[in-house]
Amino acid sequence: MERKPTIKDIARLARVSHTTVSRALNDRPRISRKTRDRIRAIARKLNYQPNVAARSLKVRRTRTLGLVITTIINPLYPELAQGIENTAREMGYNIILCSTNYDINLEKQYIDMLRGKGVDGIIFTSTHVHDPNIESLINEKFPIILVNRRIYDESVINRVDYVVVDNVHGGFMAVEHLIKIGHERIGIISGHPQSSASVERLEGAKRGLSEYGLELKSDLVMEGDFLQASGLKAARKFSEMKCRPTAIFSVNDYMALGALEGFIEAGFRIPHDIALIGFNDIAISRVRNIELTTIGQKTYEMGSIAVRTLVEKIEGEGQGVVKQIILEPELLIRKSCGYSIWGHKKEVLRKRVSASA
Repeated sequence: MERKPTIKDIARLARVSHTTVSRALNDRPRISRKTRDRIRAIARKLNYQPNVAARSLKVRRTRTLGLVITTIINPLYPELAQGIENTAREMGYNIILCSTNYDINLEKQYIDMLRGKGVDGIIFTSTHVHDPNIESLINEKFPIILVNRRIYDESVINRVDYVVVDNVHGGFMAVEHLIKIGHERIGIISGHPQSSASVERLEGAKRGLSEYGLELKSDLVMEGDFLQASGLKAARKFSEMKCRPTAIFSVNDYMALGALEGFIEAGFRIPHDIALIGFNDIAISRVRNIELTTIGQKTYEMGSIAVRTLVEKIEGEGQGVVKQIILEPELLIRKSCGYSIWGHKKEVLRKRVSASA
């Protein structure tokens, strides 16, 4: 009996990979029309008929991805999830969403649930800087990618894919901007201590202060949890200080909005009495009468890149290659920092290192 033609036969004749043939025959994106038409013509000539049942058993894919986030309450995550969901749908995948509220045990329960449902891979935005759940998945070589998070465990730090913004540089940019428009006593609202985004943005802020010869005293750092209420609480504490800061850098916009509410509640004007800058550029930060100066990150794009990177690995194109993508942040100057009031002045501080040279 004559052997039935296979995808490998088509790939050999078309001089492309078998993955490209699969994409063409299944009408998947990221392949040119010319290549798709050529592959389909060869398939017709060979009278190729896919064995759907056998393919399903062999590949064992559900075309479903898990998405594990910290909390849907934070306005950052709907935009990120939209980029993930839209791109996944374009590539023929579905998404199952889970929210951990920073509970590492709940994260483990969701991982077990998702794997029980047969997901092909998992996207994490909930990862702790030291996270045994992630370490186990990496060691098993289960397809995952981190978004807006990194893991610091030395045994796996270079073995996991991630998409992040340059948080250190972003933190530096925020503080440098405040210094350049005249502020020396700068308060910081940090995020969850197990979040790499918080750790790195705080590190960047400290570098900025140090480079301009300024000291960050411990009473000028208030720990938050990335939620609005913690920003409000921090602002109340700053407002009660005898020598309060003249500017605040919040490591995310949602806490910055809480701080804005807290300072107004205490009778301070933003930016006349206290300058304010956030991080993320969530949609509400652009609203008139808020107009929050912030460090922008391409949130939707991060989600989209994460899906494409993960699907490549699932479908065999990225096997053995670790992709660690770092996007550049952007300073977005609006009204809350007072640049329109003070920005016309010359820089009031010079780099003391340069001045002493």
